[in-house]
Amino acid sequence: MYVGLKMITDVVSVEKNTLISEANELMEQHQLWMLPVVKSGKLIGYLQKEDVRSALPSPATLLSKHELPDVMEHITIKDFIRKDIITVSPETEIETAAEIMAKNNLPGLAVTNPSGNLIGYINRSVMLEVLVDEMGLHRGGKRFAIEFKDRPGVMAEVSKMIADMGINFVSAASFSHDDYYILVFRIETENLDPVIEELKKRDFEILGPEAFAHIWQ
Repeated sequence: MYVGLKMITDVVSVEKNTLISEANELMEQHQLWMLPVVKSGKLIGYLQKEDVRSALPSPATLLSKHELPDVMEHITIKDFIRKDIITVSPETEIETAAEIMAKNNLPGLAVTNPSGNLIGYINRSVMLEVLVDEMGLHRGGKRFAIEFKDRPGVMAEVSKMIADMGINFVSAASFSHDDYYILVFRIETENLDPVIEELKKRDFEILGPEAFAHIWQ
């Protein structure tokens, strides 16, 4: 899956001559943590919510209610633009974008083309949608997990076993936790019992919640 297939294309952005009050309204209206700043379509930086709020007058300001609007009409965002924006291309693999967001503690990433034009945005909500989609939850069926440490060819063996039982695959994914290496399958069936029984015959270790209960108890 690539970023360009899941990115939000209706991106709210501003230019450097945008009033700080307008930027604040946009961030409040769209519940944004940052605003991309563009010039002729090219991404040149971003505004962070905390910077916008710090630039607005506090309730304790000495300006009168008549003076305040006049002052705010002259304060633009140009002095508050941050340049250290991290971007990805639409060809970036979605898991790579997720790793960048996690490592940098970012709620989202701007997406740019080779010319530097802002073409989209990807955020945590999109990442969660991708996770649910890739795990096939909306397609129904049942899931099971097995441990595959030090056992090569597991995917091929289980895939053939499921196919020989006349059952279709929905999804497969691998995870790790401490010393556990876990392979999770979702298949098109409402009764997992025959599948679990066959897996046990083949000496696979089934990993249900009880295998990890000691962690959260």
